[in-house]
Amino acid sequence: MTYSACIDYLYGLQKHGIKLSLDTMRALVERLGHPERRLRVLHIGGTNGKGSTAAIAAAILQASGRRVGLYTSPHLVEFRERIRVNGAMISEERMADLTERIQAASLGSEPTFFEATTALAFLYFAEAQVDIAVLEVGLGGRFDATNVVNPLACAITTISIDHQEHLGHTVEAIAFEKAGIIKPAVPVVMGRIAPGAAAVIRRIAVEQEASVWELGRDFSVIGEGPDHFAFRGGRSVDDLSCALSGHHQLDNAACALALLEVAQRTGITIEESAIREGLRSVTWEGRLERIEQNPTILLDGAHNPAAAEALAEYLAAVVAPESRVILVLGMMRDKDHRGFVAPLQRLISQVIVTQASLARSSTVQELRAVLAEWRVPVHEVPRPADAVARARMLATSRDLICVTGSLMLLGEVKAAARGCALSPLRG
Repeated sequence: MTYSACIDYLYGLQKHGIKLSLDTMRALVERLGHPERRLRVLHIGGTNGKGSTAAIAAAILQASGRRVGLYTSPHLVEFRERIRVNGAMISEERMADLTERIQAASLGSEPTFFEATTALAFLYFAEAQVDIAVLEVGLGGRFDATNVVNPLACAITTISIDHQEHLGHTVEAIAFEKAGIIKPAVPVVMGRIAPGAAAVIRRIAVEQEASVWELGRDFSVIGEGPDHFAFRGGRSVDDLSCALSGHHQLDNAACALALLEVAQRTGITIEESAIREGLRSVTWEGRLERIEQNPTILLDGAHNPAAAEALAEYLAAVVAPESRVILVLGMMRDKDHRGFVAPLQRLISQVIVTQASLARSSTVQELRAVLAEWRVPVHEVPRPADAVARARMLATSRDLICVTGSLMLLGEVKAAARGCALSPLRG
Protein backbone atom coordinates (compact mmCIF):
# COMPACT_ATOMS: atom_id res chain seq x y z
CA MET A 1 0.00 0.00 0.00
CA THR A 2 1.28 3.47 -0.87
CA TYR A 3 0.94 6.44 1.46
CA SER A 4 -1.62 7.95 -0.90
CA ALA A 5 -3.63 4.72 -0.84
CA CYS A 6 -3.56 4.54 2.95
CA ILE A 7 -4.83 8.12 3.21
CA ASP A 8 -7.62 7.25 0.76
CA TYR A 9 -8.51 4.18 2.83
CA LEU A 10 -8.65 6.13 6.09
CA TYR A 11 -10.62 8.92 4.46
CA GLY A 12 -13.14 6.35 3.21
CA LEU A 13 -13.77 5.21 6.78
CA GLN A 14 -15.34 8.56 7.60
CA LYS A 15 -18.54 7.24 6.04
CA HIS A 16 -19.02 5.21 9.24
CA GLY A 17 -19.31 8.39 11.28
CA ILE A 18 -18.97 8.23 15.08
CA LYS A 19 -19.90 5.09 17.03
CA LEU A 20 -20.89 5.37 20.69
CA SER A 21 -19.52 1.93 21.47
CA LEU A 22 -16.13 0.29 22.06
CA ASP A 23 -17.11 -3.08 20.58
CA THR A 24 -15.50 -2.54 17.18
CA MET A 25 -12.35 -1.05 18.69
CA ARG A 26 -11.94 -3.92 21.12
CA ALA A 27 -12.33 -6.44 18.31
CA LEU A 28 -9.83 -4.57 16.15
CA VAL A 29 -7.06 -4.38 18.77
CA GLU A 30 -7.64 -8.05 19.59
CA ARG A 31 -7.05 -9.01 15.94
CA LEU A 32 -3.89 -6.87 15.99
CA GLY A 33 -2.51 -8.70 19.02
CA HIS A 34 -3.44 -6.02 21.57
CA PRO A 35 -0.65 -3.51 20.94
CA GLU A 36 -2.23 -1.19 23.52
CA ARG A 37 -1.36 -3.69 26.27
CA ARG A 38 2.33 -3.25 25.49
CA LEU A 39 2.16 0.46 26.26
CA ARG A 40 2.54 2.45 29.45
CA VAL A 41 -0.04 5.18 28.97
CA LEU A 42 -0.97 8.59 30.32
CA HIS A 43 -4.55 9.27 29.22
CA ILE A 44 -5.81 12.88 28.98
CA GLY A 45 -9.38 14.04 28.38
CA GLY A 46 -11.41 17.20 28.86
CA THR A 47 -13.23 19.81 26.80
CA ASN A 48 -10.42 22.34 26.43
CA GLY A 49 -6.75 22.08 27.32
CA LYS A 50 -6.27 18.35 26.87
CA GLY A 51 -4.01 18.73 23.82
CA SER A 52 -1.83 21.35 25.49
CA THR A 53 -1.60 19.24 28.65
CA ALA A 54 -0.60 16.21 26.57
CA ALA A 55 2.04 18.21 24.69
CA ILE A 56 3.51 19.56 27.95
CA ALA A 57 3.61 16.13 29.60
CA ALA A 58 5.26 14.60 26.52
CA ALA A 59 7.85 17.39 26.32
CA ILE A 60 8.83 16.92 29.98
CA LEU A 61 9.06 13.15 29.59
CA GLN A 62 11.21 13.55 26.49
CA ALA A 63 13.47 16.02 28.33
CA SER A 64 13.92 13.34 31.00
CA GLY A 65 15.52 11.08 28.38
CA ARG A 66 12.56 8.84 27.67
CA ARG A 67 11.23 7.70 24.31
CA VAL A 68 7.76 9.21 24.17
CA GLY A 69 4.80 8.58 21.90
CA LEU A 70 2.26 11.40 21.54
CA TYR A 71 -1.17 10.85 19.98
CA THR A 72 -3.38 13.89 19.41
CA SER A 73 -6.21 15.03 17.16
CA PRO A 74 -7.14 16.65 14.90
CA HIS A 75 -4.15 17.54 12.78
CA LEU A 76 -3.76 20.96 11.20
CA VAL A 77 -2.00 20.40 7.88
CA GLU A 78 -0.50 16.91 7.66
CA PHE A 79 -2.23 13.77 8.92
CA ARG A 80 1.03 12.43 10.35
CA GLU A 81 1.03 15.25 12.95
CA ARG A 82 -1.31 13.06 15.00
CA ILE A 83 1.25 10.34 15.71
CA ARG A 84 4.73 11.30 16.92
CA VAL A 85 7.66 9.75 18.73
CA ASN A 86 9.92 12.25 20.47
CA GLY A 87 8.36 14.99 18.37
CA ALA A 88 8.99 13.31 14.99
CA MET A 89 5.94 12.46 12.90
CA ILE A 90 5.36 8.89 11.80
CA SER A 91 6.91 8.34 8.36
CA GLU A 92 4.82 7.87 5.23
CA GLU A 93 6.29 4.38 4.80
CA ARG A 94 5.30 3.25 8.29
CA MET A 95 1.88 4.81 7.85
CA ALA A 96 1.32 2.78 4.69
CA ASP A 97 2.60 -0.47 6.22
CA LEU A 98 0.55 -0.20 9.39
CA THR A 99 -2.59 0.92 7.57
CA GLU A 100 -2.38 -2.14 5.33
CA ARG A 101 -2.25 -4.35 8.43
CA ILE A 102 -5.20 -2.54 9.97
CA GLN A 103 -7.19 -2.93 6.76
CA ALA A 104 -6.53 -6.68 6.81
CA ALA A 105 -7.51 -6.92 10.48
CA SER A 106 -10.72 -4.97 9.78
CA LEU A 107 -12.18 -7.47 7.32
CA GLY A 108 -15.69 -8.29 8.45
CA SER A 109 -15.97 -5.18 10.61
CA GLU A 110 -16.41 -1.50 9.91
CA PRO A 111 -14.07 0.63 12.03
CA THR A 112 -14.53 4.36 12.01
CA PHE A 113 -11.78 6.69 10.86
CA PHE A 114 -10.81 7.48 14.44
CA GLU A 115 -10.85 3.83 15.51
CA ALA A 116 -8.47 2.89 12.68
CA THR A 117 -6.25 5.88 13.37
CA THR A 118 -6.08 5.06 17.08
CA ALA A 119 -5.22 1.43 16.36
CA LEU A 120 -2.52 2.66 14.00
CA ALA A 121 -1.03 4.79 16.78
CA PHE A 122 -1.09 1.84 19.21
CA LEU A 123 0.74 -0.36 16.70
CA TYR A 124 3.31 2.28 15.90
CA PHE A 125 4.08 3.11 19.51
CA ALA A 126 4.30 -0.56 20.52
CA GLU A 127 6.66 -1.45 17.67
CA ALA A 128 8.70 1.72 18.23
CA GLN A 129 9.10 0.50 21.84
CA VAL A 130 8.25 3.85 23.40
CA ASP A 131 8.84 4.13 27.12
CA ILE A 132 5.52 5.86 27.56
CA ALA A 133 2.61 6.92 25.36
CA VAL A 134 0.68 10.12 26.02
CA LEU A 135 -2.81 9.83 24.53
CA GLU A 136 -5.27 12.66 24.02
CA VAL A 137 -8.91 11.60 24.06
CA GLY A 138 -10.65 12.35 20.79
CA LEU A 139 -14.31 12.88 21.74
CA GLY A 140 -15.85 12.45 25.18
CA GLY A 141 -14.15 9.58 26.92
CA ARG A 142 -16.45 6.70 27.79
CA PHE A 143 -16.84 5.54 24.17
CA ASP A 144 -13.71 7.12 22.72
CA ALA A 145 -11.50 4.73 20.76
CA THR A 146 -8.54 5.49 23.03
CA ASN A 147 -10.49 4.18 26.02
CA VAL A 148 -9.43 0.55 25.55
CA VAL A 149 -6.18 1.27 27.39
CA ASN A 150 -5.40 0.72 31.06
CA PRO A 151 -3.34 3.81 31.89
CA LEU A 152 -0.85 4.57 34.62
CA ALA A 153 -2.81 7.75 35.37
CA CYS A 154 -5.38 9.92 33.66
CA ALA A 155 -6.38 13.58 33.67
CA ILE A 156 -9.56 15.53 32.93
CA THR A 157 -8.59 19.12 32.26
CA THR A 158 -11.85 21.08 31.90
CA ILE A 159 -15.55 20.51 31.38
CA SER A 160 -17.66 22.88 29.30
CA ILE A 161 -20.45 22.72 26.74
CA ASP A 162 -19.31 21.26 23.40
CA HIS A 163 -20.28 18.36 21.12
CA GLN A 164 -23.74 18.32 22.71
CA GLU A 165 -25.16 16.01 20.05
CA HIS A 166 -22.85 13.24 21.30
CA LEU A 167 -22.11 14.12 24.93
CA GLY A 168 -25.24 15.78 26.32
CA HIS A 169 -26.53 19.28 26.94
CA THR A 170 -25.39 19.90 30.53
CA VAL A 171 -21.94 20.05 32.06
CA GLU A 172 -22.95 17.20 34.36
CA ALA A 173 -23.87 14.96 31.40
CA ILE A 174 -20.63 15.88 29.63
CA ALA A 175 -18.63 15.23 32.82
CA PHE A 176 -20.15 11.74 32.99
CA GLU A 177 -18.90 10.98 29.46
CA LYS A 178 -15.46 12.48 30.11
CA ALA A 179 -15.13 10.56 33.38
CA GLY A 180 -15.54 7.32 31.46
CA ILE A 181 -11.74 7.22 31.12
CA ILE A 182 -11.36 6.64 34.88
CA LYS A 183 -10.26 3.06 35.53
CA PRO A 184 -10.27 0.98 38.73
CA ALA A 185 -7.55 2.16 41.16
CA VAL A 186 -5.96 4.42 38.51
CA PRO A 187 -5.39 7.96 39.86
CA VAL A 188 -7.14 10.84 38.11
CA VAL A 189 -6.06 14.48 37.95
CA MET A 190 -8.79 17.12 37.76
CA GLY A 191 -8.24 20.57 36.35
CA ARG A 192 -10.33 23.70 36.95
CA ILE A 193 -13.83 22.20 36.82
CA ALA A 194 -17.14 23.70 37.97
CA PRO A 195 -18.74 22.18 41.10
CA GLY A 196 -21.55 20.24 39.40
CA ALA A 197 -19.25 18.58 36.88
CA ALA A 198 -16.55 18.00 39.52
CA ALA A 199 -19.08 16.20 41.72
CA VAL A 200 -19.86 13.79 38.89
CA ILE A 201 -16.17 13.03 38.36
CA ARG A 202 -15.58 12.50 42.09
CA ARG A 203 -18.55 10.12 42.28
CA ILE A 204 -17.28 7.99 39.41
CA ALA A 205 -13.78 8.00 40.89
CA VAL A 206 -15.19 6.70 44.20
CA GLU A 207 -17.04 3.95 42.32
CA GLN A 208 -13.76 2.98 40.61
CA GLU A 209 -11.76 3.29 43.85
CA ALA A 210 -9.53 5.78 42.04
CA SER A 211 -7.75 8.53 43.96
CA VAL A 212 -8.48 12.10 42.80
CA TRP A 213 -5.95 14.96 42.66
CA GLU A 214 -7.68 18.31 42.23
CA LEU A 215 -6.31 21.63 41.04
CA GLY A 216 -6.62 24.13 43.87
CA ARG A 217 -6.80 21.41 46.53
CA ASP A 218 -3.98 18.93 45.96
CA PHE A 219 -1.84 20.96 43.58
CA SER A 220 -1.70 24.53 42.32
CA VAL A 221 0.21 27.11 40.32
CA ILE A 222 1.30 30.52 41.53
CA GLY A 223 2.06 33.22 38.98
CA GLU A 224 0.71 35.90 36.69
CA GLY A 225 1.35 33.98 33.48
CA PRO A 226 3.21 31.08 31.86
CA ASP A 227 6.44 33.07 31.54
CA HIS A 228 7.02 32.94 35.32
CA PHE A 229 5.23 30.70 37.79
CA ALA A 230 5.67 28.13 40.53
CA PHE A 231 4.13 24.68 40.98
CA ARG A 232 2.92 23.35 44.31
CA GLY A 233 2.05 19.70 44.66
CA GLY A 234 3.79 16.74 46.22
CA ARG A 235 6.88 18.84 45.62
CA SER A 236 7.43 22.51 44.96
CA VAL A 237 9.19 23.86 41.89
CA ASP A 238 9.82 27.60 41.57
CA ASP A 239 10.86 29.94 38.75
CA LEU A 240 9.24 27.96 35.93
CA SER A 241 8.44 29.24 32.45
CA CYS A 242 6.34 27.62 29.74
CA ALA A 243 6.73 28.33 26.03
CA LEU A 244 2.95 28.23 25.44
CA SER A 245 1.14 31.57 25.54
CA GLY A 246 -1.97 32.49 27.51
CA HIS A 247 -2.85 32.55 31.20
CA HIS A 248 -4.93 29.38 30.77
CA GLN A 249 -1.72 27.46 30.04
CA LEU A 250 -0.88 27.76 33.74
CA ASP A 251 -3.70 25.31 34.49
CA ASN A 252 -2.61 23.00 31.67
CA ALA A 253 0.98 23.02 32.92
CA ALA A 254 -0.26 22.30 36.44
CA CYS A 255 -2.33 19.34 35.22
CA ALA A 256 0.63 17.94 33.26
CA LEU A 257 2.94 18.25 36.27
CA ALA A 258 0.37 16.69 38.60
CA LEU A 259 -0.23 13.85 36.14
CA LEU A 260 3.48 13.06 36.06
CA GLU A 261 3.62 13.31 39.83
CA VAL A 262 0.80 10.83 40.47
CA ALA A 263 2.36 8.45 37.93
CA GLN A 264 5.45 8.24 40.12
CA ARG A 265 3.92 5.27 41.92
CA THR A 266 4.70 3.28 38.76
CA GLY A 267 8.35 4.29 38.83
CA ILE A 268 8.22 7.37 36.59
CA THR A 269 10.57 9.82 38.24
CA ILE A 270 11.21 13.20 36.69
CA GLU A 271 14.17 15.40 37.59
CA GLU A 272 13.54 19.09 38.15
CA SER A 273 15.88 19.90 35.26
CA ALA A 274 13.63 17.90 32.89
CA ILE A 275 10.57 19.79 34.10
CA ARG A 276 12.25 23.09 33.34
CA GLU A 277 13.56 22.00 29.95
CA GLY A 278 10.28 20.39 28.88
CA LEU A 279 8.24 23.46 29.78
CA ARG A 280 10.69 25.79 28.01
CA SER A 281 10.79 23.69 24.83
CA VAL A 282 7.16 22.56 24.41
CA THR A 283 5.39 23.50 21.19
CA TRP A 284 1.72 23.18 20.31
CA GLU A 285 0.67 24.55 16.94
CA GLY A 286 -2.52 26.51 16.48
CA ARG A 287 -2.86 27.63 20.09
CA LEU A 288 -2.09 31.35 20.37
CA GLU A 289 0.54 30.76 17.70
CA ARG A 290 2.13 33.81 16.06
CA ILE A 291 3.09 33.08 12.47
CA GLU A 292 3.90 36.60 11.22
CA GLN A 293 4.86 40.01 12.55
CA ASN A 294 4.10 43.58 11.39
CA PRO A 295 1.19 43.01 11.43
CA THR A 296 1.03 40.16 13.90
CA ILE A 297 -0.95 37.16 12.67
CA LEU A 298 -2.17 35.03 15.55
CA LEU A 299 -3.71 31.59 15.07
CA ASP A 300 -5.88 30.11 17.81
CA GLY A 301 -7.99 26.98 17.53
CA ALA A 302 -10.65 28.12 20.00
CA HIS A 303 -14.05 26.85 18.89
CA ASN A 304 -16.37 26.98 21.92
CA PRO A 305 -17.38 29.76 24.33
CA ALA A 306 -15.00 28.74 27.13
CA ALA A 307 -12.04 28.80 24.75
CA ALA A 308 -13.20 32.14 23.31
CA GLU A 309 -13.13 33.60 26.82
CA ALA A 310 -9.51 32.50 27.23
CA LEU A 311 -8.67 34.00 23.84
CA ALA A 312 -10.38 37.29 24.77
CA GLU A 313 -8.44 37.43 28.04
CA TYR A 314 -5.19 36.99 26.13
CA LEU A 315 -6.02 39.61 23.51
CA ALA A 316 -7.03 42.13 26.18
CA ALA A 317 -3.67 41.64 27.87
CA VAL A 318 -1.35 41.79 24.85
CA VAL A 319 -2.91 44.23 22.39
CA ALA A 320 -1.63 47.79 22.78
CA PRO A 321 -4.22 50.62 23.09
CA GLU A 322 -3.17 52.10 19.74
CA SER A 323 -3.51 48.75 17.93
CA ARG A 324 -6.59 47.16 16.40
CA VAL A 325 -7.69 43.51 16.34
CA ILE A 326 -8.97 42.25 12.99
CA LEU A 327 -10.83 38.98 13.40
CA VAL A 328 -10.75 36.28 10.70
CA LEU A 329 -13.56 33.97 11.75
CA GLY A 330 -14.60 30.57 10.45
CA MET A 331 -16.60 27.96 12.39
CA MET A 332 -18.29 24.62 12.01
CA ARG A 333 -22.07 24.67 11.72
CA ASP A 334 -22.63 22.62 14.90
CA LYS A 335 -20.86 25.11 17.20
CA ASP A 336 -22.35 27.82 19.43
CA HIS A 337 -21.63 30.81 17.20
CA ARG A 338 -23.25 33.45 19.39
CA GLY A 339 -21.68 32.12 22.56
CA PHE A 340 -18.30 32.07 20.86
CA VAL A 341 -18.27 35.62 19.53
CA ALA A 342 -19.76 37.26 22.65
CA PRO A 343 -16.49 37.48 24.68
CA LEU A 344 -14.61 38.85 21.66
CA GLN A 345 -17.01 41.58 20.61
CA ARG A 346 -15.56 44.44 22.68
CA LEU A 347 -12.04 43.80 21.38
CA ILE A 348 -12.63 43.63 17.63
CA SER A 349 -12.34 46.49 15.13
CA GLN A 350 -13.19 44.58 11.94
CA VAL A 351 -14.32 41.05 11.09
CA ILE A 352 -13.68 38.92 8.02
CA VAL A 353 -15.92 35.86 7.92
CA THR A 354 -14.68 32.87 5.95
CA GLN A 355 -15.20 29.11 5.74
CA ALA A 356 -13.03 26.02 5.69
CA SER A 357 -13.55 23.67 2.75
CA LEU A 358 -15.58 21.11 4.69
CA ALA A 359 -19.25 20.30 4.22
CA ARG A 360 -20.01 21.04 7.88
CA SER A 361 -18.47 24.52 7.78
CA SER A 362 -20.79 27.44 8.36
CA THR A 363 -21.16 29.65 5.30
CA VAL A 364 -20.00 33.24 5.36
CA GLN A 365 -23.66 34.28 5.13
CA GLU A 366 -24.54 32.25 8.23
CA LEU A 367 -21.69 33.76 10.21
CA ARG A 368 -22.48 37.28 9.05
CA ALA A 369 -26.05 36.85 10.29
CA VAL A 370 -24.70 36.02 13.76
CA LEU A 371 -22.71 39.27 13.69
CA ALA A 372 -25.63 41.40 12.50
CA GLU A 373 -25.70 43.44 15.72
CA TRP A 374 -21.96 44.13 15.75
CA ARG A 375 -21.24 47.79 15.00
CA VAL A 376 -17.98 47.09 13.17
CA PRO A 377 -17.31 46.38 9.49
CA VAL A 378 -17.92 42.75 8.51
CA HIS A 379 -16.44 41.40 5.26
CA GLU A 380 -17.33 38.13 3.53
CA VAL A 381 -14.35 36.32 2.01
CA PRO A 382 -15.13 32.61 1.52
CA ARG A 383 -11.59 31.28 0.91
CA PRO A 384 -9.43 31.29 4.08
CA ALA A 385 -6.21 32.27 2.28
CA ASP A 386 -8.00 35.19 0.64
CA ALA A 387 -9.51 36.17 3.99
CA VAL A 388 -6.06 36.46 5.56
CA ALA A 389 -4.85 38.42 2.54
CA ARG A 390 -7.77 40.83 2.96
CA ALA A 391 -6.92 41.20 6.65
CA ARG A 392 -3.33 42.10 5.74
CA MET A 393 -4.62 44.79 3.40
CA LEU A 394 -6.81 46.27 6.14
CA ALA A 395 -4.17 46.13 8.87
CA THR A 396 -1.37 48.49 9.77
CA SER A 397 1.96 47.18 10.99
CA ARG A 398 0.82 47.74 14.60
CA ASP A 399 -2.39 45.73 14.30
CA LEU A 400 -3.12 42.11 15.22
CA ILE A 401 -4.92 39.71 12.89
CA CYS A 402 -6.55 36.88 14.87
CA VAL A 403 -7.58 33.78 12.91
CA THR A 404 -9.90 31.63 15.02
CA GLY A 405 -13.10 29.60 15.35
CA SER A 406 -11.95 26.24 14.02
CA LEU A 407 -8.82 24.11 13.89
CA MET A 408 -9.88 23.15 10.37
CA LEU A 409 -9.73 26.82 9.38
CA LEU A 410 -6.26 27.10 10.92
CA GLY A 411 -5.10 24.10 8.94
CA GLU A 412 -6.05 25.75 5.66
CA VAL A 413 -4.37 29.00 6.65
CA LYS A 414 -1.16 27.22 7.67
CA ALA A 415 -1.13 25.12 4.51
CA ALA A 416 -1.51 28.25 2.39
CA ALA A 417 1.27 29.99 4.32
CA ARG A 418 3.56 27.01 3.72
CA GLY A 419 2.54 26.65 0.08
CA CYS A 420 1.73 22.97 0.57
CA ALA A 421 -1.22 20.64 0.09
CA LEU A 422 -3.64 20.07 2.95
CA SER A 423 -4.25 16.51 4.12
CA PRO A 424 -8.02 15.93 3.85
CA LEU A 425 -8.60 14.09 7.12
CA ARG A 426 -9.15 16.69 9.80
CA GLY A 427 -12.10 15.34 11.76
